[in-house]
Formats: sequence, structure tokens, C-alpha cells
Amino acid sequence: MTETTDTATRSTPAPSRGGRLPAGVYLLGFSLFAMGTAEFLLAGVLPEVAADLGVPLSAAGLLITAFALGVVFGGPPLAVLSLRWPRRTALLGTQTVFAASIAVGLFGGYEVLLISRVVSGVAYAGFFAVATVTAVGMVTPDRTARASAVVVSGLSVAMVAGGPAGTLLSHFTGWRGGFWVVVLLTLAGIAGCLLGIPAAAADSGGAAKPDVRGELRTMRTPKLWGIYAITILTTAGYMITFNYLAAMLADITGLAGVWIPAVLALFGIGAFAGLWMGGRIADRRPHLALGAGASAIALLSLVLAVTMTSAWVVPVVFLLGIAAFVLNPALYSRVFAIAGAAPTLAGATTVSAFQLGISGTPVLAALPLAAGAALTSVCVIGAGLAIVALPIIRADRSRPAR
Repeated sequence: MTETTDTATRSTPAPSRGGRLPAGVYLLGFSLFAMGTAEFLLAGVLPEVAADLGVPLSAAGLLITAFALGVVFGGPPLAVLSLRWPRRTALLGTQTVFAASIAVGLFGGYEVLLISRVVSGVAYAGFFAVATVTAVGMVTPDRTARASAVVVSGLSVAMVAGGPAGTLLSHFTGWRGGFWVVVLLTLAGIAGCLLGIPAAAADSGGAAKPDVRGELRTMRTPKLWGIYAITILTTAGYMITFNYLAAMLADITGLAGVWIPAVLALFGIGAFAGLWMGGRIADRRPHLALGAGASAIALLSLVLAVTMTSAWVVPVVFLLGIAAFVLNPALYSRVFAIAGAAPTLAGATTVSAFQLGISGTPVLAALPLAAGAALTSVCVIGAGLAIVALPIIRADRSRPAR
């Protein structure tokens, strides 16, 4: 199977190479922000949830795992089921199911909330995949990475701002208050997609729209699974450090608690900068973005382990945010270049790969920490994961698709 840039899915291009992206791309980014906030909000209110529902903290932690499992295992099958739906219908449907499942979970006990988290994870993955494909279909081929970067930036805003803001709100309104805001924001996203994304623009695939067999056949391309491996390794590489960054800043750096959120926010600011840079580099030189990003994650993770006791940790965290997210547009660019005939299923599997990289980090970190290793050992593990991705990136650049 030869690589294709999926020009068939871009029959309604944006006006010019240097112009603004269509408003619909930004609306999709906002919707992803609204839905992604639910993923990062729960971690901030987990003790309150456990106390209110009368379950151990470990059982409450399974609510996070349930969402991740819904994303990893539910997204691709949902993508297959929705192949024959108009894309705008899929966007509106997945958002509606997501909002409804979040709301239902707030009315029930632990078991109802657990099931609702699985359902919302499936809907979230389905929306993420279709949103990225739709955004790419609304622009010219030279701006696909920029469009996907805008959509993915919604998730970055959710991680940096949505989750913390929702946690703060929940401390005043109870843990359910933050999730009700997520429901309202998702409904606003539905209205935005309904009014701001014309059906013709969302479904601009033309005659090349694939069927289920075509999508499954394209998914057998070995090069595509190499990109998924890169996605899992690099995502785990920076997330394993980010997940334990607050603990390292408190226990090793000795930073006052009031300053820790500010340093974490620096990572988010770096993430925005990385998405902006990666979106512009990846449209022309995706492997440069991939190689530079993975190399920088490895180097900066090691530097962070060494400088954790000094003030240098602050700029290193910012640079790690840039390195982490400069890869994302290039990853989507490569997926759509290789799997242009299966954009929906390939996009859903990409979302699952990202989530698998995120959800696997607690297991990777638990092994050395349980053995008594220092907290900074997670930085070394992150560097190792990024280094393992480098030969796969090199192979993707040098070997043509079969």
C-alpha cells in the first residue's frame, strides 16, 4: 500500500496557505477542551469523591482507569461503527453521549459513576478521532498539521487550565460542581459545531469515503503501527515525569506549595509553544519534528533529574513542555499520510495510543519506586522511553510504505 496525503478528504480547502484556519477548526478545539477537562478534573477531586461515595481511595482511582479503558478499547470500534455516518452527525452524537453519560454518573452511586466513566471515555475517543479528521478535511494539505495542532491544543488547555480550574470550583461547590460545568461546556460545544461547522465542510470526503473493509485493510500497514509505537513511547516518556513533577518539586526541590502550580503551568505554556512550532514544522518536515522532539524529551528528562535541587528546574520544565508537544502535529501528519484511506479508524487508534502512553505510566513508575529508588528515577525512565522511539522514527523516515 502506498502512502497518500488523503487529498480526497480535503476538497473544501481553506483560502490560502498563509491565511487563518477556518473557524470550525477552533470550535473543534474548544469542544475537545470541554470534554478533556473531565479526564483531568477527577484526579484533583479524587479524595472528595471517595469520601462522598463511601469507597476506598484505591476504588475511586479505578474511575480514572475506567475512562482510560473506554478510550483505549472503545474508540476504534466506535470509529468503525460511525464510518457511514455523516461526520457532523458523528461529532454531535459523540458529544451528546459524552454529556449525557457525565450527567447520569452524577446522579448515581459508585457503580453508576464507574459505568458512566467507561461510556464517556468511548464517546471522548470517538469525538477526538472524528474531530481531527474533520479539521484536516477543512484545510489544504499544506496546513493539516496546523489544523490538527489546534484541535489537540484543546486537550492541552484542559490539562493546564480546565482540570485545575474545575478542581478549584469543586472545592467550593462539591466535587459534582466541576463536572456540571463540563456538561454545560460540552453542550456549548455541540451548539458551536451545529452552527459553526457546515455539513458540507465536515463531510468533504467526496467519492473517496472508505467503507469498513477499506479502513480495516489500510490498518494492516506496518508503517502505521510504527507511528503508534512512537506515540506510546514518547507520550509515556514525558507524562511519567509530568505525573510526578509536583511531588518532586515539593520533596526534592523544596518549593513552597503555592509556587508548584505556577511551575506546572510553565509546562502547559511550553506545550502551547510546542504545538505552535510543531504545527508549522510538521507540514513540511514531520520527521524533523519527531526526531527533535524525542531527542529533546530524552535530554531534558535527564537534565531535570540532575537539576531538580536547583532553580534551573524551572526553565527545564518549560523546555520539556515544548519538546513534549512539538511531536503531536507530526504524529497526526504521519498517520494521515500513511492511512489516508482509513482516516477515521486510524485517528481513533491514534487517540488510543496517546491514552495508552498516559495510562501506562503509573505501572512503569511503580516498579522503581516500590524498590526504593529516588523520585527522579521516573525522569530517567522517561528519557529511556524517548530514546527507544528514536530508531523507530529513523526507520519510518528511511523505509517506504508497503
